[in-house]
Amino acid sequence: MSKAFEASLDTKNFAIIDGYAKAVSVLSRSNTPLCSISGGSDSDIVLDVIHNVDEKKKVRYFWIDTGLEYRATKEHLNDLEKKYGIKIERIKACKPIPVCCKEYGQPFLSKYVSEQIMRLQQHGFQWEDKPLPELLEQYPNCKIALQWWCNAYYSPENGVVKMSRFSIGRNKWLKEFMMANPPDFKISNKCCEYAKKKLAKLLIQEYDADLEIIGVRKAEGGIRSASYKTCFSESKSKGCNSYRPVFWYTDSDKKAYEEFYGIQHSRCYTEYGMKRTGCVGCPYNPKVMEELEIIRKHEPKLYTAAQNIFGDSYAYTRKYRAFQKMMKKKAKENTNA
Repeated sequence: MSKAFEASLDTKNFAIIDGYAKAVSVLSRSNTPLCSISGGSDSDIVLDVIHNVDEKKKVRYFWIDTGLEYRATKEHLNDLEKKYGIKIERIKACKPIPVCCKEYGQPFLSKYVSEQIMRLQQHGFQWEDKPLPELLEQYPNCKIALQWWCNAYYSPENGVVKMSRFSIGRNKWLKEFMMANPPDFKISNKCCEYAKKKLAKLLIQEYDADLEIIGVRKAEGGIRSASYKTCFSESKSKGCNSYRPVFWYTDSDKKAYEEFYGIQHSRCYTEYGMKRTGCVGCPYNPKVMEELEIIRKHEPKLYTAAQNIFGDSYAYTRKYRAFQKMMKKKAKENTNA
């Protein structure tokens, strides 16, 4: 029995115990594991789990510098290296976030929403409310984005059927807002692709990794966690399996782990008061306006940088939120009338 697994029994927490058992099993079958470190709270637990079970010290750790990172996160990486006696390789993004936003467009609301809006913009879409079959005739090479826009799928065999929960209807009154306020700036999800995803794939090839370890939790929600069904995925196509050690952790499991193992997070959490960390001032954060105030107070230079990079998206988001409040008020008035 692994010492790390044996120690986990004292937590009396099933998710933690089961997670350690799985970690021991997965690591034992890997020769060249590669672990992504972000400096965030989930990543801190992933690192602790993996380091505790990596008895042969075969895991390689890396951190991607997106070109827009908290000073507190960089300091935390140094603390983690000292605590665990490891080296976390700092890797520059293929294209840093400022370059991506200037070249492709700014992120807005979520990765999936940004991708669909980007596709529509590329086809000169006029933000009009027409039946899906009619729009498909008008824009024949934009089927996926049009289906998102119309909240429906279409096929000659089945006609129009309701789309998944990730359609435009997921964001209330977004369609109505965009028809009334078409975006006058480029929107794109490319910053994630070039600042993180593409580089991670290149590192897997460069290091000939047979296992990638990432910090994704199902409880996070969103399309990222929904794209996975379990904590482990085999991939014959890219020759590298994927493992998510904290995938099944609920918020209470996470808290239990932090308390039992004495996990210390970065100053972003302990001093700044953040609930999550990611790219600085990322418009995908539903509470980005609150985050901006924190950044302005604690890291003013980054605040200025974020405003310069994402300014159009921030303004558009504020306008959308105001539109939502207006529509909600109207709906309430109509109900009470």
